[in-house]
Amino acid sequence: MNRPPRTLITGGAGFIGSHLCERFLAEGHEVICMDNFITGSPDNIAHLIGHERFHFIHHDVTNFIYVEGPLDYVLHFASPASPVDYLKYPIQTLKVGALGTHKALGLAKAKGARFLLASTSEVYGDPLVHPQPEDYWGNVNPVGLRGVYDEAKRFAEAMTMAYHRYHGVEVRIVRIFNTYGPRMRLDDGRALPTFMTQALKGEPLTVYGDGSQTRSFQYIDDLVEGIYRLLMSDYVGPVNIGNPEEISILEFAREIIELTGSKSEIIFKPLPADDPKVRQPDISLARRVLGWEPKVSRREGLRRTLEYFKQRLGLTGS
Repeated sequence: MNRPPRTLITGGAGFIGSHLCERFLAEGHEVICMDNFITGSPDNIAHLIGHERFHFIHHDVTNFIYVEGPLDYVLHFASPASPVDYLKYPIQTLKVGALGTHKALGLAKAKGARFLLASTSEVYGDPLVHPQPEDYWGNVNPVGLRGVYDEAKRFAEAMTMAYHRYHGVEVRIVRIFNTYGPRMRLDDGRALPTFMTQALKGEPLTVYGDGSQTRSFQYIDDLVEGIYRLLMSDYVGPVNIGNPEEISILEFAREIIELTGSKSEIIFKPLPADDPKVRQPDISLARRVLGWEPKVSRREGLRRTLEYFKQRLGLTGS
């Protein structure tokens, strides 16, 4: 092939998508970023505009996707991904998981491209198995508030495997666990942006329930490396990419207060419906088939993310 590989990234102006655009450009790919900015932002890709191998298409992937010329890889990352977003856009979330995945798979089939689906640890729901391995089928409430996201991703996985089995499309599925880093939206409602913004503003940190629920946070660079390795591997089937270092939300809030040097207090609010009590990836499969494990410590990752949040809040130099 005497041309650079061509890669389409749907949701490419989102938090994860924009980091993927950078990585694939760095690997020498021609990158086509597709987004309708429902939760993504032009700011995330502004620095890439003008790059000779970067193209942007403003498009809603629940409609027919047309891309001129050959494609080697299709990465489907379009979807609202935080509870605040998918509760605000429940039908769009279901549509991008179902119709968007169908359109993206159809394009991959037509172009003979390898397809990678961004799935999520939310397919495990409020898990009864801990930590969560890929062969655990989950404990999801299909009619609950969070079902619009959980079931959209579960359906997307089923559709992806159907295209693989029936049409012979080469597919990869990444199950992404809680990820943080620069370009997260300050108001996306997740624990880290909420705590960091509150701490930097000197406001009380809001912890839901008693704060004993756990999460496992990974830095964006580790996730991008895992996704790249998975795409280039021969492994078909879901792979967990996350950091198995588990922490309670209350402990995490205290960590953010200490890191920011804030005087903020912690206040408690009622736990939202179907909020998972535990979340920790079993990454033995990723270690075995991809030779991957997270490299960035939480303290280092949080330090880098803090600099970004300070910039966004106009607190640099403080």
